[in-house]
Parts: sequence; C-alpha cells; structure tokens
Amino acid sequence: MTKERADAARNRGKVLAAAAELFAAQDPSAVTMESIARAAGVGRGTLYRRYPDVASIAVALLDEHEKALQHELLQGPPPLGPGAPPRERLAAFYTAMVELLDKHAHLALHAETGARRYTTGAYGFWRAHVLALLREADVSDPDALADILLAPLASDLFSHQRERGVSTARLTAALTGLTRVLDR
Repeated sequence: MTKERADAARNRGKVLAAAAELFAAQDPSAVTMESIARAAGVGRGTLYRRYPDVASIAVALLDEHEKALQHELLQGPPPLGPGAPPRERLAAFYTAMVELLDKHAHLALHAETGARRYTTGAYGFWRAHVLALLREADVSDPDALADILLAPLASDLFSHQRERGVSTARLTAALTGLTRVLDR
C-alpha cells in the first residue's frame, strides 16, 4: 500500500470534516459535491479525484462508525460479541444497529441508497454475521433469511419510521421480536 501524500491527507481531512458538518447541518439530500468542495476549500478536481460522488463521501464518513461496531461483533463482550446464544446476539445486533442508525441515518441515507446498500462492505459484513447466527441456530434456509432479517435496517425505512414518531425503543422491541425465528 502506498503512503498518502501529506497534502492529499490534509485535503481528505478537510473534505470529510466539511462533509460531516454539511450532512449534520442540513437536509442530507441537499448536500452536493459543489457545496462540499466549497466548504472544504478545495477544488472540484481535488474532490472528484478521491470521491466520485456524494454517496462515496458518506460511505467514508459512515465507515469509521461501522468499523467500531464490527469490532464489537467480533471481539466485544457477549451478547453483542461472541459467547452468547444466536438469538441473544441477534437481538444485541439489532439494538446496536438502531443506535448506529439513530446517530448516523443522515449518512446512511446517502451511503446506502437503493441497490448500493447491498454492495457496501458493511452490508456484506452484517449479512455474514446474521448468516453465521442463523447457521449456528440451524434455521431453515439461512441464506434467504439473512437478507430478510436485515431489510428492516434499511436507512430509508428507519428514517421513515422515525419521522412517523416511532421511537428507537419501539423499533428495538419490534426487531427483537424478529429474533424468534431462531427458536427451534
């Protein structure tokens, strides 16, 4: 892996900081490449050289939060981390994802729109995690069920429910109810 040039690292930091502020301060759908470049004080060419679109910037911002959760799933204490029964781990995963979405839905809405959701590395990780839990619980057709259990975590659905006044506690309770599929 090549080392990032100092000026490129500086520009990347400026771009990500400016984008984070813009996403938090306004309707995320109003954030444009032009507004990010202007807020970061970089040229559009500099911006486009690293990021082809706004969604790729949102992915970069969301990535650090998702990596922290991934670490907890792999090495954290139970029930989120290894050592708990599959149903408890899935419930803990749902709780953690609701918390992540509650804090960062504005980023996820850009990073995970439409079919793009399924091509992010994070979705692949979440799917592999849920699939492993389903296999451990020996459920029927875990491959088909994994995506079904992840569907309620789509950022647009989460945002729609929150806008309708559904609390994170209610969402977590409803998702925890889905873990019954792991009962034999």
